[in-house]
Amino acid sequence: MSPTSDPIVVLETVAARAWPAAETARLGGWRLFASSGFSGRINACWPLEDPGLEVQAAIAWVEAWYAERRLPPLFKVVDSACAPLDLTMRLAARGYRPRTATIMMTGDVAYREDGGVAVVDVVDDAFAAVFAATAHDPADARERLETLARIPWPRAFARAEADGGPAAIGAGATEGEWTGVFAMRTDPRFRRRGLARRVLDTLLARAAAAGAKRAWLQVEADNTAAIALYEAAGFSEAYRYGYWFRPERA
Repeated sequence: MSPTSDPIVVLETVAARAWPAAETARLGGWRLFASSGFSGRINACWPLEDPGLEVQAAIAWVEAWYAERRLPPLFKVVDSACAPLDLTMRLAARGYRPRTATIMMTGDVAYREDGGVAVVDVVDDAFAAVFAATAHDPADARERLETLARIPWPRAFARAEADGGPAAIGAGATEGEWTGVFAMRTDPRFRRRGLARRVLDTLLARAAAAGAKRAWLQVEADNTAAIALYEAAGFSEAYRYGYWFRPERA
């Protein structure tokens, strides 16, 4: 199998470019990403293909790379595609444990744009306000907003309003036939009004206009409300991944 023939590897590669880390590196077919240490996708090693080293040496190399950046080592492992296939067993032997089971969902792109949803190509103050209102940690929110600002063109930042102010947001990044959906947030005061679906429909419509045919998004496996929203919009599970971390030693 060539390095780009596995559809999961292809989509993971597109996803990596769509949510760009502050710093990147490669170890053979392993991708390393580092930012401020919050969002897993941009603070982890993605072991998608052969690292070009013996596996234990490759893991140690990754650990050293993150240590240089004062970040804990983290591996983003796709259930059905990682190199080597016994990587999780090797990580467990080194004291790593899994967390944050996540579903990659995919669906078709369709024209369902809502004229009442505003769309811009930069992270403006109104978008940032909703993001901050739904954040649990200001530093985490700052890292994610910085990442959103790095999303390559063509990109879209959608915002729905309620009661005269910004209430729900979402972002999209299109590359070829694929578009990714990120940062779907609704201010807690305005939930259960259908605003998230309006934002999603608008992002998909904009992606279709940019030539996309298929869409992808990532949602934590225990977020049943979001999964129901995406299934209602035609998305279904493509595969799962999780993060392997090493608990702090006493």
